[in-house]
Amino acid sequence: MKDLLVSTDWLARHLEDPRVLIVDTRWYLQGRRGIDEYRAGHIPGAAFLDIDTDLSDAPGPGRPGRHPLPPPARFAGALARIGATADSLVVGYDDEGGAVAGRLWWLLEYFGHPIGRVLDGGLTAWKAEGRPLETTIRARPPAPPLAIEPHPERVVDKRRLVELLRKPGTLVLDGRSPERYRGEVETIDARPGHIPGAKNAPVAGNLVGPNGRFLPPAALAERFGALGANEATTIVCHCGSGVKACHNILALTLAGRPDALLYEGSWSEWAADPDLPAERG
Repeated sequence: MKDLLVSTDWLARHLEDPRVLIVDTRWYLQGRRGIDEYRAGHIPGAAFLDIDTDLSDAPGPGRPGRHPLPPPARFAGALARIGATADSLVVGYDDEGGAVAGRLWWLLEYFGHPIGRVLDGGLTAWKAEGRPLETTIRARPPAPPLAIEPHPERVVDKRRLVELLRKPGTLVLDGRSPERYRGEVETIDARPGHIPGAKNAPVAGNLVGPNGRFLPPAALAERFGALGANEATTIVCHCGSGVKACHNILALTLAGRPDALLYEGSWSEWAADPDLPAERG
């Protein structure tokens, strides 16, 4: 398997490599805006892609959850705008240990261009090591849009998830915080709780510490094995809206299970449907 993570040392040595395209994906559930943080200081040469406008479609009636997958033309246009080509190495980062950058990596895989990588430790590690930031937004010449080929077999909708939950061997992993999974707090989606039968796998548990680097593959394999991954024939990952679930898919891939699926609508879709059950605790 190719390396899906790059180190801060590696990135520092490749800041001026024209093939390496650094992408800031910072995003926050409420309060701050990623674009404002990017303008205040980012890794030199980094472009910015926004979860809401570049890496998702607009939510609305008939759309699955708060962050539906972007239409192919939108994603291709975003990549073209920042100069990505089929020969690029697209390194995404954030300040949450890759919890948001994982979405960019996953979308590149989903749309048939496995050129994505995630900066291990993200901006937190970069800054802790005293590495430079800049506020200048460098102009990158746009590139012709890449040919986009979705792989819908990597995604499940809520109807398919209901079917899978009835089948032995299905493991559903909920990447939200334990408090949201248990239904103790819910400030954004329609109902508190979780999908019946889902197991809680907070994305922070993939890291050595808060906003830190990924655990070694063996430790990730042990983590997911304890949740039932070794016995599962189908693994489905979700979170609140389908963004941070991609971090669990990346971690599972590092652990040797590259076949995990994404429930696109995630809890934001499930909770909004009163005909679907929810559990608390």
